[in-house]
Amino acid sequence: QVQLVESGGGLVQPGGSLRLSCTASGNVYRFAAMDWYRQVPGKQRELVASISGDGRTIYADSVKDRFTISKDIYKKTVYLQMDRLKPEDTAVYFCKRLTDWGQGTQVTVSS
Repeated sequence: QVQLVESGGGLVQPGGSLRLSCTASGNVYRFAAMDWYRQVPGKQRELVASISGDGRTIYADSVKDRFTISKDIYKKTVYLQMDRLKPEDTAVYFCKRLTDWGQGTQVTVSS
């Protein structure tokens, strides 16, 4: 069994930056593909970014050129660097590894 814990969310003004972290623990033998999703009330959970075991990345069009996903293999941690944040980025952000989900961390972009 694998546990995922997100951190780094908070309140930031438009144009600001945040970095989210997601650390995996438990029965982890290798760094599988990991993803960041986000969800706002009344909307479907959507994929924001993904990083493969080989380090290849993909991004949603809405965050491309603003967000960067990366990983630290030895710490079993995936990061999401978020720059030039917009109010529409406000959501609960979730980390996913295979079929395991974290609890989520709130990101609020507002003046």
